[in-house]
Amino acid sequence: MDHSNIENDAYGEGHGKQFAITSWAVKNRTTVMVITALIFIYGIYSYIAMPKESFPEVVTPEIYVATPYNSSSVVDIEKLITKPLEKEINTITGVDEINSTSVPNFSTIQVKFDYNVTPTEALRKVKDAVDKAQGDVNFPKDLPAEPNIFEMNFSEMIPVMNINLSGDYSIDQLHHYAKILEDRIEALPEINKVDIRGVPEKEVQVSVDVHKLEAVELNFGDVAMALQMENLTMSGGEVLTDGQRRAVRVIGEFADMDMIRDIVVKNEFQKEVRLRDIATVEFDYKEADSYAREYGKPVVMVDVIKRAGENLIIASDKINAILAETRGSVIPNDVIITITGDQSEDTRVQVDELFNHIIFGVILVVGTLLFFLGLRNALFVGLAIPMSMFISFIILNAFGVTLNIMVLFSLILALGRLVDDGIVIVENIYRHMSNGEPAMVATRKAVGEVTLPIVAATTATVMVFMPLLFWPGMMGQFMKWMPITFMVSLSASLFVALVVNPALSTQFMKVERENPNARKVWRLAGILAVVGTLIAVLGYSTGSGFITSIGTLSVLAGILGILNLKVAVPGTRWFQEVFLPRLETIYERFLRYALDRHHPRTFFFGTIGLLFFAVLLLVVVPPKVEFFPINEPKYVNVFIEAPIGTDIEKTDMITRRLESQVKRIVNAPPYTEVKETRLPDGTLRQDTVNWLINSMIAQVGSGTSDPAQGVSLATTPNKGRIQLNFVKYADRRGLKTNDVLLKLQKELTGYPGVIVSVDKDAAGPPTGKPINIEITGDEIEPLLAEADRLKRFMESKNVPGVEALRVDIDRAKPEMPIIIDRAKARRLNVSTYAVADAIRSALFGKEVSTYRVEGDDDDYKIMVRLQDDQRYDVGTIMDMKITFRDMLNGQIRQVPISAVATDELSSTFSAIKRTDLKRVVTVSSNVIAGYNANEVIAEMKEGLLGYEKDERFGMTFTGQQEDQEKEMAFLGKAFMIALFIVFLIIVWQFNSISWPMVILSTVLFSTIGVFLGLIIFRQDFIILMSMLGIISLIGVVVNNAIVLMDFAKLLFERKREKLGLEETAELPVLETREALIIAGKTRLRPVLLTAVTAVLGLLPLAVGFNLNFGTLFSELDPHIHIGGDNVIFWGPLSWAVIYGLIFATFLTLIMVPVMLLIIAKIKHRRAWKRSMRLAAQAEVAPTPRGNTLRPGPAMG
Repeated sequence: MDHSNIENDAYGEGHGKQFAITSWAVKNRTTVMVITALIFIYGIYSYIAMPKESFPEVVTPEIYVATPYNSSSVVDIEKLITKPLEKEINTITGVDEINSTSVPNFSTIQVKFDYNVTPTEALRKVKDAVDKAQGDVNFPKDLPAEPNIFEMNFSEMIPVMNINLSGDYSIDQLHHYAKILEDRIEALPEINKVDIRGVPEKEVQVSVDVHKLEAVELNFGDVAMALQMENLTMSGGEVLTDGQRRAVRVIGEFADMDMIRDIVVKNEFQKEVRLRDIATVEFDYKEADSYAREYGKPVVMVDVIKRAGENLIIASDKINAILAETRGSVIPNDVIITITGDQSEDTRVQVDELFNHIIFGVILVVGTLLFFLGLRNALFVGLAIPMSMFISFIILNAFGVTLNIMVLFSLILALGRLVDDGIVIVENIYRHMSNGEPAMVATRKAVGEVTLPIVAATTATVMVFMPLLFWPGMMGQFMKWMPITFMVSLSASLFVALVVNPALSTQFMKVERENPNARKVWRLAGILAVVGTLIAVLGYSTGSGFITSIGTLSVLAGILGILNLKVAVPGTRWFQEVFLPRLETIYERFLRYALDRHHPRTFFFGTIGLLFFAVLLLVVVPPKVEFFPINEPKYVNVFIEAPIGTDIEKTDMITRRLESQVKRIVNAPPYTEVKETRLPDGTLRQDTVNWLINSMIAQVGSGTSDPAQGVSLATTPNKGRIQLNFVKYADRRGLKTNDVLLKLQKELTGYPGVIVSVDKDAAGPPTGKPINIEITGDEIEPLLAEADRLKRFMESKNVPGVEALRVDIDRAKPEMPIIIDRAKARRLNVSTYAVADAIRSALFGKEVSTYRVEGDDDDYKIMVRLQDDQRYDVGTIMDMKITFRDMLNGQIRQVPISAVATDELSSTFSAIKRTDLKRVVTVSSNVIAGYNANEVIAEMKEGLLGYEKDERFGMTFTGQQEDQEKEMAFLGKAFMIALFIVFLIIVWQFNSISWPMVILSTVLFSTIGVFLGLIIFRQDFIILMSMLGIISLIGVVVNNAIVLMDFAKLLFERKREKLGLEETAELPVLETREALIIAGKTRLRPVLLTAVTAVLGLLPLAVGFNLNFGTLFSELDPHIHIGGDNVIFWGPLSWAVIYGLIFATFLTLIMVPVMLLIIAKIKHRRAWKRSMRLAAQAEVAPTPRGNTLRPGPAMG
């Protein structure tokens, strides 16, 4: 049989369908070219204009309610503040979770909403609920300030850059320089605000001598009233003088300390008592609530917070320009300025790496297309990549999407897929033109023949990602830009394939049968090389990277011209005329063997057996399972937590000891090197420097809480943090920062009573601790006892990999309750408020007014309190007299506090935490670097089987474990939904049930490649990324299967016409077999091209090969290195697609024809049995038609 005739007939005149949009594009080629040019121009503009950042900005509908209530215990705060607020907030619709923390004098409530509630709406609802709760008669009316209700916008809370100022200057001087930077940086439109840390606040301290105060029969209220009445500026109205109205202002604000000291606080019987007589007045720093150091030296830190949606890189460039401008002019050169936590550096590296991966992938894809289609046709198809990306940039920029790693990786994932439609169309046009058809006719017919399958295949691939748009929670908000970008770029590629490619092909495509003119190529290459060299030399001498790049590109163009002439053209000819025909012949033989006799059943059940074998291997030699990729940390945090109640000075002392130990660990080989510096006198000085660590910042007090434990708004004098910032990945000389993390975790021990935990930056959206066990119950004391019992039990198991278990609530917070004897107080006419107010004023102080310094925009508090030597003396406090005027006789009375109250020394809870209105205590820990979190937790759960649970309490694993289960459940559901959507699309295309089942089987079988690849190469199964890879794989597998099956369907129709069969009649089995062989052989090239381009598009990212094309052309230095943050993050997804796709190509080329033939045989068997039954009824023997086979051994 002449198979070529059948094949040609399938493309013959009788099949002259056309696609209207393509026909319009072919007819209006000039219009299409103008549109193409506009897309290129506006696409480049959109790329430049898009704000750049590392991760997408996640807007979380998360509201916080912070309420202060002075002189209140933890239990009182929970009872009076937290519970009433929670009760009202719980009535709000759309609330997902309520978490609260009650600490002495402060209540914090976190309200998490469903993501279909906007933050603005969530904020309004919570405000209404808080107002309603405050209206209750039992809610405290004497709050020192209204509840602070605010939206948690992480993008506008986390600094994008920390500027650290240190040197041989006082804190005042460094603060002055920091204020200069603050004013200039805050003026930038990209910046939301600037915070200065490491500088204690100043205040006017009125330190009262209690004995002198009592001697003149005054109390704190009298002093406060005197200061308030004197320190004011008030409008007095207007006066009319000489026909003019003049505003009258009474100016009485304090101008200096002496004016405050001279205030009269009592004037009785012509005897004045001035403030200086009973107190000292100083303008000084308040008691320190935080310390900050860099490499052991005091540092003032300037935290820069960006506005949401602004370009991070532009903001960073402007800030660096401000630093350069102020250096040496308003800030001395010897002030040490370092920058840490600069997110723009990470963004630059990640964006540049991913963009270079895109360029490298494009080169590999176009290079592959060159061999299959020739240079000219490869360029037509390759045009789809930049065109689709530019269209994506235009659309995404129009909707305000930032350019982040999610968007860029989606483009890499789509890279190989962007050319699939173009491959099918250009290859089909080329085939028609090779048969001698005119370009216009060939283009219209070729596109018309394949429009339906490529639209169906692209639609199926796009719809595969549709379920990911409904990913719930923060992870969904973080990951949603991947499906959005993929769907946009793939839709753009379909537009390019159906509109741009046909128009350009009609105009420029030629059937290349002759070698290019060698003389012209050599002449042009020589001109380009000479001119390019001259330009490059000019650029290098002037230091212009742009000019150097132009010259380098010109030289490269000349070299590529010669390579095309000498290598690519003969190589392409050999590939197309020798290699591909041989490959097609080998494939045809193998496919004939697979479709012969009983072999289809063998291949089918063998593949099923291979699937079971792969699953069995997963059980026998399972890969390590991780929730998220294990990143090499960019920075490491050492969190220090001393017992509750520890003074900040003692915490600082502990932190300094740990600083010294950290320095000893990291300032040792291989992290150090000797650096020589030539001094002015000509001698060499040798210094040992650490090349791995960028900075080491130590903080004590405020802002040092572990973010994994939730947002902390309270003061933390018992906590400290040491942060090590590493150099960027390319400069780490092959060393792993995880090794530093492991050393710190192992060696930072031996501090009794102090919890030291070492953690690293998270790769992606925030999750909880790897080990996080929540215990819920009613009473706090039994809850804490149960948590301690669980902690001791798990510690006795010595589970490897557990860093240090800790209970998040301390029951040993020291306190000194003052117990009022109400009977005595009533007899002496002393109220509880009078006692509480006197003690609070003496210890904490009373803010009575504000003080302004000329030329300074800040307002400074005027605080009245006892002097230090009396303030910290319990005896003095208890003997302090309550001074008041007796309302019965008008005489001044003084009653010692000890006369109506007694003091006790005890301890209480550090906090009470609640989740969804239930009290909760958490036992948590990090996992030591190098250990698998899932394996550690599995061993912990196994150990807990022997734990006697108290039925009064609930116990659940939350944190990262809970997140992992939720994401795994969603991804499994998304996979099934994607399969169902694909099934519906294919049923619509083929009007069949059995054929879609073939494609779904291929998708299922493709997971064999993923599992075997992970096992053979001993790679981890990353739940999030590997599952996304498997879902992504569906689209490519379906696309290839549709391309082959649609052509097989076309051949079946042609054969039915030749044999005179009805449209619904089944072909004879032998004819079916031959048609499948022809379909497979004909579609071998596009299927292989699709697979190879998809693999090559992902390969640079998968192996982590980094090559900087920008510096290659501008500096002649490609900055090549292997690995990086991107490969750690995206590598597992890339490898899952690559492994699955390699195996899926075998499935498409072999198993799809095998399964289609099995289906055909089953249908024939049923038809033969039905005809036999009908014949028996009619008592007429059936006559076989054509060469239909009866059931038997040859049927397979």
